[in-house]
Amino acid sequence: MQDSLSPPLVARASFLTRWNKFQLRYAPYMFIAPFFLLYAVFGLFPTLFSLFLSFQAWQPAAGLGSMKFVGFSNYTFNLTDPIFWKTLKNTGSLALMSGLPQHLIAIPLAFAIHMGLRKLQSLVTAVYFLPYITSVVAIAMIFTTMFSQDFGVINQVLQAIKHIPLIGSIVPDERINWLGKKEFIQPAISMIVIWRYTGWNTVLYLSGLQAIPRDLYEAASVDGATTWQQFVRITLPLLKPIAFFAVTLTIIGNLQLFEEPFITVGPSGGVGQMGLTTAMWLYRTGFEFNDMGTAAAMSWLLFIVIGLLTLVNNRLFGRGAVAGGEN
Repeated sequence: MQDSLSPPLVARASFLTRWNKFQLRYAPYMFIAPFFLLYAVFGLFPTLFSLFLSFQAWQPAAGLGSMKFVGFSNYTFNLTDPIFWKTLKNTGSLALMSGLPQHLIAIPLAFAIHMGLRKLQSLVTAVYFLPYITSVVAIAMIFTTMFSQDFGVINQVLQAIKHIPLIGSIVPDERINWLGKKEFIQPAISMIVIWRYTGWNTVLYLSGLQAIPRDLYEAASVDGATTWQQFVRITLPLLKPIAFFAVTLTIIGNLQLFEEPFITVGPSGGVGQMGLTTAMWLYRTGFEFNDMGTAAAMSWLLFIVIGLLTLVNNRLFGRGAVAGGEN
């Protein structure tokens, strides 16, 4: 059959055969190539360049400037800088003060929505999720107004409940200067973070609850287990995988806290620099002090801290912990 075809047709048939083989072998890679190209340009290259930059002295004030290899000097400078350790302490305090309440509120809240508000579950979930998708700039500005010493809503509410027996005794007589005193800056910032991310964690835990078979709760009810017993003996153990995911996101997000304190107390961190986080100090070092090498080294030190805490979280809530609990 092929011998009876003219040479042009034979050549065309051969080309089509090779083209079909090429499509079958390389077409899938061509379809996913845009993702890898974008990732290489906007993800991989900045990461590798920041690692390279952490070993350089670079101050690109006039044009790009020239780089000078300084070895681990940038890391040594950060590790001996008292401000870096202060910002790391502030970041850790804010991460703990804002991270722990998120989950202590989100887990019972998700359980209550899942068990008692089945008909309104979508509406209630959307309401709690709304702060997460709201502009953080708008949120921080609104809370800054609410924290005002003279006209803020929070002080107005505290003054209103001051006359209630028992509860009013713990309310201070004077209006609280939330953003003007060292001891109140971190609690104020933590309140913003808690309000913003509790709904997000509620949605995560709610998705985990929906994966738990209802037969377990029905069997527990038949055996006489109370709602609290069901929550402690069924819900909490089976929520460990989603708790690992949620806590990991909280660790990563809270240790990179930037927008809320930056807008609320300013780039200096407020009184006593109590609101100055490591991410804010990194930004100021790189773009205000024009020391890109030190800033890059600081970012990798923060990455190491996040990695270590993630490993600890993996030991507590990861697969190994879940498997050990099942055994």
